Amino acid sequence: MKAVVQDRYGRPEDLRLADIPMPEPRASEIRVKVLACAVNLSDWEYLVGDPLYARLVGGLFRPKNPVLGSDIVGTVDKLGAGASRFEIGDRIMGDLVMVRGGFAEYACVSEAEMIKVPEGLSDEIAACLPQAGGIALAGTEGLTPGDTLLINGAGGGSGTMALQLAKAAGAHVTAVDNVSKIAWLKELGADETIDYKVQDFASLGRKWTRILDMVATRGPSRIARCLRTRGVYRALGGRVKVLLALVFGGLIYRFTGKSIGLLMVPSGPDLTERVARAAIDGKISPHLDAVLPLSSVPEALRRTGSGDVKGKLVIKP
Repeated sequence: MKAVVQDRYGRPEDLRLADIPMPEPRASEIRVKVLACAVNLSDWEYLVGDPLYARLVGGLFRPKNPVLGSDIVGTVDKLGAGASRFEIGDRIMGDLVMVRGGFAEYACVSEAEMIKVPEGLSDEIAACLPQAGGIALAGTEGLTPGDTLLINGAGGGSGTMALQLAKAAGAHVTAVDNVSKIAWLKELGADETIDYKVQDFASLGRKWTRILDMVATRGPSRIARCLRTRGVYRALGGRVKVLLALVFGGLIYRFTGKSIGLLMVPSGPDLTERVARAAIDGKISPHLDAVLPLSSVPEALRRTGSGDVKGKLVIKP
C-alpha cells in the first residue's frame, strides 16, 4: 500500500511516499481503508521531534510509527481477533494521536477509540473534528454571556471552532494570529483581532476572563497580569520548559483567584461523539483550507508548522 513514511525526526522534505506492507489488525483492532485524515499541529511536532513530549510519546531517538496522521476517517476493511463493535464496510472516525498511521491507504486502529461517522458528515469534515474539535469543546467549556475570551492561535482548526463555540455562548472574543488571517477571523465573528507580530497581547494592559493559548510562550507572571479575578488560562502546547513553568509557577496565582494551567482534553470516543454531534447540530463548522493527496503531505505539514493554514488541511489517499 502507499503511505508517507518518516524514517527519522526531521523536516517535511525528509518524508517520502513509499510502498509499505499492508498492516494486519491485532486483537481488538480493526483495519480501515482511509478515506480522509486531517493534518494537525501534533503531526508537525511528531515530525520534528519537538517539543520533548513528542519524543516521549512517539519514540525518543526515532519514530516508533513511521506513518503520521491521527484524525482518521475510513471504512472497516478487516476485523482483528475479538473486535466486535463494527462490521465490515462501516464508516468510522476517531483521534489516534498516540499511535497515528493515517497518512496511508490503510491503517490499523483500536476499535475502542472509534465511532461511526454520523449521517450528514462528509469524510473531509468528519476528519477535521476529533482532535481539533475536541480541543475547541474542552477549551470553551463553561463560557457564559459576558465572558471575555482571548484565543491565541485563533486561525487554526481548534481556534476557529473555539471561536464559533464561544460566540454561540455569548462571549466577547479576541482572536490572535498572523496578519494573513486577521480579516478572515473578523468575518468568522471575532469581536477583536490582534496581529501577534505587531502587538503582544500580554503587553497591552488588558484583562480577560478566559485565555485559550494554542502555543504557550509566556510564563505565569505575564499571563496573570492578563487575567481578571477568577480568570482562567489554559495552554494547549508549547515548549516543555514553558509548560512546566505554567503548571508549577501558576499555583501561586490561585491565591489571587486566578487559574493558570494546561488544557486537559479527555480524548476518546465520548469526546469524538460530542464533537460530531456539535457539527451535525450546526454548532461548529470546520473551515477546509484544502483537500490534498498523499503526495502533498510534506507541503501540508510545512504549512501547518509555519502557521500558514486557515482552519484545516485534509489528506485524501
